[in-house]
Amino acid sequence: MAGFLLRCLSLVLALVLIALPGEAARDTDSYDGNIFALYAGNGSLVPPATTLAESQAAGRTSVLVYYLDDSSTSKVFSSSVSEIQRLWGNSVDLLPLTTDALQDRGDQGQTDPAHYWKGIVPQVVVLDGSGSVLLDSVGQVPLEEINAAISAATGIPAPTGGSTTLSFNELNTEVISR
Repeated sequence: MAGFLLRCLSLVLALVLIALPGEAARDTDSYDGNIFALYAGNGSLVPPATTLAESQAAGRTSVLVYYLDDSSTSKVFSSSVSEIQRLWGNSVDLLPLTTDALQDRGDQGQTDPAHYWKGIVPQVVVLDGSGSVLLDSVGQVPLEEINAAISAATGIPAPTGGSTTLSFNELNTEVISR
C-alpha cells in the first residue's frame, strides 16, 4: 500500500512540475538558452560558420557581434543580428561570439576575436577584407550604422529606407529594413 501511495504521489508531483510554465524574459539578465533562437527566431546564427582567422585569410568582410546569452541588452539586440544575416547573407562572414570564452584570456593578435572585444556587450566590429576596423560600437548599434560600414567594406550598396522593429509576441521581435 505504501508503495502504491508513493507512486501516486510521484506521478502527481511529476504532472505538477510538467505543467509549470516556462519563464523567459527579454528584459532580464536571466539565462534562457540560445538568444538568437528564442528572441530572434534564428538559431542558425550560432555557432558561426567560420572563424575570424579563416575570414581574414580569405580577405572577406567580417562582422563580429559580441554577446552574452544572459544579458538583456544582448537579447534585445539579437533581432538586429538576425537582420544583418538576412540582408547581407553570403556577402559577409557574420560571427556572433559569446564573450564567456574571451573572459580573462590574452590577446593573440588581429585574427583573434579577443583582440577587438572591449568588455561590453553587445558590441559590433566590422572589419574589411584587409583587417581594417570600419566600425567598433557598443550597445544597441543602429542597423543603418552597421549597414553603412558593411557597405564600405564590401562595396555593395547598403539597403536604404531605414529599419522598423516589429514585435509579434512578448518574446520575439523582428528588425526589418524598409
